[in-house]
Amino acid sequence: MTYPLTVENVSKQYGEKTAVNAIHLRVQEGEIYGLLGANGAGKTTTMRMVLGLIYPDQGHILWKGKGYREELKTLMGYLPEERGLYPKIKVSEQILYLAELRGLSRKQAEAELKAWLDRFDVPEYYNKRVEELSKGNQQKIQFIAAVIHNPDILILDEAFSGLDPVNVELLKKTVKSLRDEGKTILFSSHRMEHVEELCEHICILHRSNTILQGSLKEIKSAFPKEKIILQTERPVEGLEQLQGVTAVEKQQNGYQIRIDSTADPQQILQRAIEQSTIHRFQIMEPTLNEIFIQKVGNAHE
Repeated sequence: MTYPLTVENVSKQYGEKTAVNAIHLRVQEGEIYGLLGANGAGKTTTMRMVLGLIYPDQGHILWKGKGYREELKTLMGYLPEERGLYPKIKVSEQILYLAELRGLSRKQAEAELKAWLDRFDVPEYYNKRVEELSKGNQQKIQFIAAVIHNPDILILDEAFSGLDPVNVELLKKTVKSLRDEGKTILFSSHRMEHVEELCEHICILHRSNTILQGSLKEIKSAFPKEKIILQTERPVEGLEQLQGVTAVEKQQNGYQIRIDSTADPQQILQRAIEQSTIHRFQIMEPTLNEIFIQKVGNAHE
């Protein structure tokens, strides 16, 4: 197994405050790894250490099996959560300058920028000032700045924040294509549905500590299924009287049924079949959002 990015037992202190406490991460080639947590959990500090911008007080970070080195500026790409482009300067002037800092020639940089602008269907932005663009389109330009030098490792911090649904889908598609090209991607987001769609492995941080980590599929299978979606042609009576049913919520075309470990889903299905035609009966695994709230909520107590 190839791990282009390895974070081993890494901690960071600021005076009396522990920002990150003994975090372990291994991100595979061709993987999007999800780093989750509320504000102040330690995500940004972890990303800055991975970028080599700050150094850990304890532990080691390895990029392609080696420690910190000058090559990292060409090996890595970073999309920060905060917008960092100069509003009064033309898109081309900024991106070409940043690309040259990352090791590209002016000719290579121009070709790459034009190719990315075409890919995002905005070739006319080449000579526009950043302040002339909408927030969503500024984010596209900032994304291009992160990937123009074709880095092997990408750090994406809240990559889709402030974007409308169309641009979210465009950037999601782009991130997936970079993964399929073999890029190693560390991805941070508050939007759990994006993490569920993109990430195979996750790490949830809370107040500098790792409280849940591993394969998203295995994590979800370890949590109990506590919800059933039932859609029927006609109303169904008596569901709340069945053993293990803790709540029944009427919805537009059916019911959302909450259950505990004593419930028998087959009994619920049978009760519905006796009274109506069934259009949908699905035992739902917990969403990542529900798992996150449960784990972080428990850690608060």
